[in-house]
Amino acid sequence: MTARTARTALAPLTALVIAKEPVPGRVKTRLTPPFTPAEAAALAEAALADTLRAVAALPVTRRVLVLAGRPGPWLPAGFDVLPQADGGLDERIAAAFAACRGPALLVGMDTPQLTPALLAPVLAPDAWSACDAWLGPAADGGFWALALAEPDPELVRGVPMSTPHTGAAQRTRIKAAGRTVRELVTLRDVDTAADAAEVAAGAGPRFAAAHAALLRAPGSAAPRAEVR
Repeated sequence: MTARTARTALAPLTALVIAKEPVPGRVKTRLTPPFTPAEAAALAEAALADTLRAVAALPVTRRVLVLAGRPGPWLPAGFDVLPQADGGLDERIAAAFAACRGPALLVGMDTPQLTPALLAPVLAPDAWSACDAWLGPAADGGFWALALAEPDPELVRGVPMSTPHTGAAQRTRIKAAGRTVRELVTLRDVDTAADAAEVAAGAGPRFAAAHAALLRAPGSAAPRAEVR
């Protein structure tokens, strides 16, 4: 493939990853117990690394990490870093979309099972021919991905986040604005120890290895977690 062909093969899309710096006590607090804050942060870092690895493999024109905190060695090359805005999650997501021109796709750091194949519909040549948005529902009622043909922050601002109805509310907001929305597959977020155990079975290499190492650690309380 020539350089010219490679450039034209890129989807005219900005891929956004919204994340927190994996600092103990500030990330994945619902994993404690059975995990310690340091163990929860290790799992968060692994989940973030796997997510960034998947996004780095996408054939897009720009990749952006929208970060609360400072980047670390887990950040691969090829990403711009944008600090998160102030306010609730809806405001932070809205601000991330507002910083984009043209179609934009946003994912979080809670689905280390993410692969480029799962996002293929958003990157297809006809991705926007029959819809204005793509929504990736989460098993807990939220969403793990949101893609907008026109990244209007008002499509997100004011949507209640972190509730069992967040995904439905986001879908309703898009439709109420006269836009059409299609759905990606449903994925399970890593919020609890049970989530971590189930997701680890099909997660990326960093998360799967980190979870397995914690279960093997002497004195670890993690084996007591049961998969729902």
